[in-house]
Amino acid sequence: MWFLRRMLRIPWTAKKINERVLNEANKRRSLVRTIKKRQATFLGHVMRGGNLEHLVTTGKFEGKRSRGRQREKIMDGLATWLGTGKVLDTLTAVKDRDLWKDMIDNAYKQGT
Repeated sequence: MWFLRRMLRIPWTAKKINERVLNEANKRRSLVRTIKKRQATFLGHVMRGGNLEHLVTTGKFEGKRSRGRQREKIMDGLATWLGTGKVLDTLTAVKDRDLWKDMIDNAYKQGT
């Protein structure tokens, strides 16, 4: 945000909120979308490999679960972001590289 303020020559004494600065620059916040896209591309890379990382990301390893509310898994978050709904559908889509790339691009362009 400081970079946009510097480019637009907004002094630090001006009491402008970040939303107004973004509107003046005709920009949107895209950090979360970028993180989700990178997570999805890394997931596709790991799932096609089938190593230890595959076991960790799918959550299939021995041990006890912790008490309290379960943490949100990476797979659940990406399944909702990509619009597949179910983790199993996401895992089957990973095998086809072209389909996986199209799914990631569509989700990124929608801006969710």
